[in-house]
Amino acid sequence: MDAKKYNAVVFDMDGVIFDSEKIVIDCWKIVADKHNIPNIEYACMQCLGINKNATRAKMLEIYGQDFPYDEYAAESSVIYHGIYDNRPLPMKPGVIELLSYLKMNGYKIALASSTRKGVVEKELDDAGIICFFDKIICGDMVQRSKPAPDIFLKACEEIGEKPEDCYAIEDSFNGIRSANAGGLRPIMVPDLAEPNEEISALCETVLPNLLKVCDYLKRQ
Repeated sequence: MDAKKYNAVVFDMDGVIFDSEKIVIDCWKIVADKHNIPNIEYACMQCLGINKNATRAKMLEIYGQDFPYDEYAAESSVIYHGIYDNRPLPMKPGVIELLSYLKMNGYKIALASSTRKGVVEKELDDAGIICFFDKIICGDMVQRSKPAPDIFLKACEEIGEKPEDCYAIEDSFNGIRSANAGGLRPIMVPDLAEPNEEISALCETVLPNLLKVCDYLKRQ
């Protein structure tokens, strides 16, 4: 795609800003070992980028309608919060550099995370970066989860920009599908899964980290 003007960048959070998706899967592995749940890493990978309700539906699809998802999810959450409550999650390399560049140069910055609002705001605040975001849109603020485009469209609406004038930075397949369906310009920064042929075709570019994203955006 030829270089053209952009006015805003919309970030995913887990796996893009925070190195948190592996932590979530590790917590689920502890629960799986306790309850003899097979193939939990595969199941978790199918849930990357989607919200709580969609995750529940996917887990029941994989393990059956009698799978006690709510009980196991609560156990996993206790493990997760026991480690990371009141301490910042590890951030991906380049987060501060990219956010600072965008803010100093007058670009709008939004967040489109499938995680619920209370958790998102706390994690951003704990990390000291919530001040960078003009708008924060979360999974419990839209009707449909990624890969539907709702969350990205709402983010663009909230910051007053056309989707085609906004980059979206995502790590998950569902996130890239969502951003592309919304008409944004998806940049994939892979975390736990490298793009396949389908996902590569939906991206404007695939870059190894946020420092490379910063370099890329400076050239646009």
